[in-house]
Amino acid sequence: MSNVSGKTPPVFNIVGNSGSGKTTLVEKLICELSSRGLRVATIKRADHRVVLDTPGKDSYRNKEAGAVMSMLVTSSQMQLVADLTEGREPDQLAERFLEGTDLVLAEGFSQSPGPKIEVVRRECGKPPRCTSEDGLIAIVTDMDEVYPQLPHFAFDDINGIVEFILQRAV
Repeated sequence: MSNVSGKTPPVFNIVGNSGSGKTTLVEKLICELSSRGLRVATIKRADHRVVLDTPGKDSYRNKEAGAVMSMLVTSSQMQLVADLTEGREPDQLAERFLEGTDLVLAEGFSQSPGPKIEVVRRECGKPPRCTSEDGLIAIVTDMDEVYPQLPHFAFDDINGIVEFILQRAV
């Protein structure tokens, strides 16, 4: 699966309550997908204010001066800071910025459209955040009773989750 055609990559939302293990799952999925030769991008939702650039540095000063987008490029990495007045949904962001990747894992976008895999952990003591009507397609859980009609995966079944994602990514 290689997205050299320039099409928008498929986006899968990894959702769940705080402390459920979303980030750990995303890290493991990235490792497995990357080991299979896929170019994986991630989008992480933050509900709190985050400083995206260092005050006083050139790229920060360019944004403050009115640039709608500022890119910092080093010998091996790139950072992009862009204004987003609209188009904050994972599929819109993937279309705008992630051309050339094979797959996008978006973390924390439970209210956004698109397919969702929810992490539900018994010890969190909270009900699932999403339903099938919200785009929920599978559960990663230790609770058999949660949405029994949907595919269930154990927390350590990374290969099974990856296969499930790849079947739907076509």
